[in-house]
Amino acid sequence: MEKMLKLLKLIPVVLLLIVTQGNAQQGGMWIPSLLEGMNETEMKSLGCELTAKDIYDINSSSLKDAVGHFNGGCTSEIISPKGLILTNHHCGFGQIQSHSSLENDYLKEGFWAMSLAEELPNEGLYVDFIVRIEDVTVNVLDSVLDTMTEEEKQVQISKNIEAVKEAAKKEEWQNTKVKAFYKGNQYFLFVTERFEDVRLVGAPPTSIGKFGSDTDNWMFPRHTGDFSMFRIYADTNNRPAKYSKANVPYQPKHFLPISLDGVAEGDFTLVFGFPGTTDEYLPAVAIEHITQEYNPSNIAIRDAALKVIDAQMQANDEVRIKYASKQARIANAWKKWIGENLGIEKTNAIADRRVFEATFTKALKEKRVEAKYSHILPQLDSLYKDFAAINIKRRNFVEVFLITNELMKMTYRAYQLVEMINENPEEFEKHIKWMKNQLEGVHKNYDVNVDKAVFSNVMPFYTKNVNASIYKKTSFTDLEKALVLLEGDAKQVIKKLNKDVAYAYAKPMIVAYDKEIDVLYQEKKLQIEALEKEYMQALMEVLPQARYFPDANGTLRVTYGQVRGYSPRDGVYYNPVCYLEGVMEKYIPEDYEFDVPQKLQELYKNKDYGQYADANGKVPVCFLGTNHTTGGNSGSPTIDAYGNLVGLNFDRVWEGTMSDMNYDPEICRNIMVDLRYVLFIIDKYAGATHLIEEMKLVHPKRK
Repeated sequence: MEKMLKLLKLIPVVLLLIVTQGNAQQGGMWIPSLLEGMNETEMKSLGCELTAKDIYDINSSSLKDAVGHFNGGCTSEIISPKGLILTNHHCGFGQIQSHSSLENDYLKEGFWAMSLAEELPNEGLYVDFIVRIEDVTVNVLDSVLDTMTEEEKQVQISKNIEAVKEAAKKEEWQNTKVKAFYKGNQYFLFVTERFEDVRLVGAPPTSIGKFGSDTDNWMFPRHTGDFSMFRIYADTNNRPAKYSKANVPYQPKHFLPISLDGVAEGDFTLVFGFPGTTDEYLPAVAIEHITQEYNPSNIAIRDAALKVIDAQMQANDEVRIKYASKQARIANAWKKWIGENLGIEKTNAIADRRVFEATFTKALKEKRVEAKYSHILPQLDSLYKDFAAINIKRRNFVEVFLITNELMKMTYRAYQLVEMINENPEEFEKHIKWMKNQLEGVHKNYDVNVDKAVFSNVMPFYTKNVNASIYKKTSFTDLEKALVLLEGDAKQVIKKLNKDVAYAYAKPMIVAYDKEIDVLYQEKKLQIEALEKEYMQALMEVLPQARYFPDANGTLRVTYGQVRGYSPRDGVYYNPVCYLEGVMEKYIPEDYEFDVPQKLQELYKNKDYGQYADANGKVPVCFLGTNHTTGGNSGSPTIDAYGNLVGLNFDRVWEGTMSDMNYDPEICRNIMVDLRYVLFIIDKYAGATHLIEEMKLVHPKRK
């Protein structure tokens, strides 16, 4: 372990030696507390005027204090001294949808609070901020011995993590978490603050916030105003608090000024956020399995579900509102996987990874550590081939029972309820309350006819026993009847559930998943993770000159780059910035993807752009960068060389979605909304000038 720690400390020093001015390396999601040295030098060579302490400092306000983890899945940033925050429209979509109805269709018409009193509370919504980050590797790996089994190691690590969290210095309202980095070779403690009174302030209509919908998703040129606005409230001491009418707007340690000067090709860009998951150090056999077996099976299931949902949403406004958020979640990954496969193929990533593995194998000989590490790649090759079938079967279950079909989801939750009752009968009332929440959550936006059609389309991918007649007799498709199943004592509830036709139909498949499929999956996954941890250690030891940034794991990261266009295929080049005129070029009246609000058409016709046009008199909508992003970076601030907000990250280009496994600076691009378009919509379209007045608008390039 001590040798590994020395290697981790050495890496930034070694990498610094291979960075040359004007030819900085790009790619990577870096820990903000460790930017001094190699990263700071790279950023400056790309045009950055910020220091590492400007970005992360625990003693003074810094950029990190303005960046929040939005509801655990996206990123947000504070843009005013009154706790006003920005995130993506698709990140706030669930909240916008929950406040929408046929009478107040905020999805279709948009929503703008014209005063604090009009801002809408959102039960369960939260934003987390990072107070500080500490390396706790030595403590977490204490007493973890090579002679232990993997299960024993994990038990000891879990025990140590709890001890670290318990010993951490923090205020009573703060929280802690410990996360693994470099495949479990390094660990960091995060002290956080969670704000749970977060209110909806503004959102453009879907025709702006989701312009282009599925057709343009993951594509460029992009013309989507993908933003929404919320406000964080705190108690009278400016501390986190549950929702209360007595709460007041939060006064942040730092908020981001907004640049009215925008971007040009070659400008420095820093994206600061909470990327979810990446796997940059997978062996070739794993990439091959994912792109040629795993992804295609899941794409097929989601394709079958979307055919039903899309048709029903276009035919019925009530269904459109109910299924808007679900459809977006299903379609997003579906198209991403398709692009990921294309990118891996286009860049010959599997063949390149095998070449790299040959270099690694050669290095083992040169370093004379074959006896220690030569088993890793052959064993990974064998394990992944053995793992493939169970991995696909398990994920297909998740797709059918938890992602696409809601009746099956309810039966799965019912099975979990029975398991909880049997394991902890003394907490029966607590379990019943949990199940009621699950049912109410599904039925809040449920249409039995849509769900039945989805069932008929997706179930054949999992079993030959497809029986749609269960919809006629089950209680789960009616909320009142479903809640009756939960009345009585434990024995009565379990008996009634077992009598339900849908539960009886699904139960054998759920039991097989829970007791066999998932058990085998976890067993094989544990073996693979142990080898991948060893592989990571071996790479750092025998190839120290390579770049090693930790995989994304939902923690705060910095990724830096520049505004750049790209060539997706022969003879085609995408300029890095697109404009409002492109919205009008795509405009199709009454089309659910490409309709344009009348007022936006009028603003364009009259060239009524206010202060938000560029030097050429055009309103920029979106731009491209070389920043290495992934899911979770949605809503992340794009910050210029001086620390000002210039963009709002929301997507990647289709061919570049493979950056989760293989970042390639030639084609991997992130897509950002230009903040001038955001301000233009808030001010000129919505007339919410009071929000503009809260912000600090600057002209850094005039310096």
